Amino acid sequence: MDTDRTGTRRTRPCLLLTDDAALRAEVLRVAAAADCVVLDRNLPVGKPPLSMRLEWEDAGVVLVDGRAVRLSLPRRAGVAVVVPGAASVDHWKLATALGASDVMELPSDDGALIALLNAEPGESAGDGGVITVTGATGGAGASTLAAAIALTASSRDIRTLLVDGDEYGAGMDLLLGWESSPGLRWPGLTVEAGRISGDALRGALPTVGHLSVLSAGSVATRTPGAGQGEASTSAVVDAGRRIGDLVVCDAPRTIGSHSDIYHDAADLVVLVVTATLASVSAAENASAYLSARNSNVGIVVRGPAPGGLRSTDIADALSLPLLASMRPEPGLARRVERGGLTLSARSPLRRAASDILETFARKPQQGRWAA
Repeated sequence: MDTDRTGTRRTRPCLLLTDDAALRAEVLRVAAAADCVVLDRNLPVGKPPLSMRLEWEDAGVVLVDGRAVRLSLPRRAGVAVVVPGAASVDHWKLATALGASDVMELPSDDGALIALLNAEPGESAGDGGVITVTGATGGAGASTLAAAIALTASSRDIRTLLVDGDEYGAGMDLLLGWESSPGLRWPGLTVEAGRISGDALRGALPTVGHLSVLSAGSVATRTPGAGQGEASTSAVVDAGRRIGDLVVCDAPRTIGSHSDIYHDAADLVVLVVTATLASVSAAENASAYLSARNSNVGIVVRGPAPGGLRSTDIADALSLPLLASMRPEPGLARRVERGGLTLSARSPLRRAASDILETFARKPQQGRWAA
């Protein structure tokens, strides 16, 4: 179906993407009440045509059928997922992947949909960003780099949320030297109805300056329904983005629906590769998977290079942009053991983190970009 319904309220129309006739009728009914122009389009099969990409970017509001599996379209503000009846975890996962501001259950959320359609352009929640860091192999240093990015950003007065994606790891708080700091850890987090307040979350977490950390904790203390899961992970990442924070995610290397949330939600995925043949070989597999889920993947190459592999050659072999090349940092392990990660002005980690943040800062306000 490819029809336009005209109205007079908005100069920028609402784009509706659905194949569900009943859902389409429900949305058009609400849009008529809101006096809103609707561009009614079927969900694209495969790569969306250029005309749809232009409509996606130009629309004042975008409504996406909750049955959509994946849309290869730029991340933007003003997107909502619409579903007939009650929303499921899969609907919230889709919302996180799209950067959607809400999941609307129709017809019970008719009022909220009318408010969204009647909102003036620019009336939206804070538009934060998400950087996801993952390692090509175990021991590549992804967690350390994620912490370095968060520390560097917060030192620039950027409000930052660092999310520890490995629930069975030692904990990001230990890496930072915050293990004795009071505050919420993953095992104590319970998410109600798939949403969480970003400000409430920040207020509950260990925080120093502009940096807050949601770290792994003892799973033995977990209460039923608490801890990491698909719904809670989606809610945390979305909460940070909604209040305008930079969200830095240390994603687990294991592939699954849990880790996919971090990759799908990211504005930039950073793959950490050591300068060894084994790591580059593993990175080939990882990069193929990550690039299929996210169009913005770049690599950081960490030395030493025992075989003389150059960072530029590794980037060429993987067909991915080189975000930073990092030499070994003397005394790093000792500093972490004695009080947590600290970064000097000349630290290779700080320089790599700065390079990544400078690349990230060039992303447009709306839409995705190539790293």
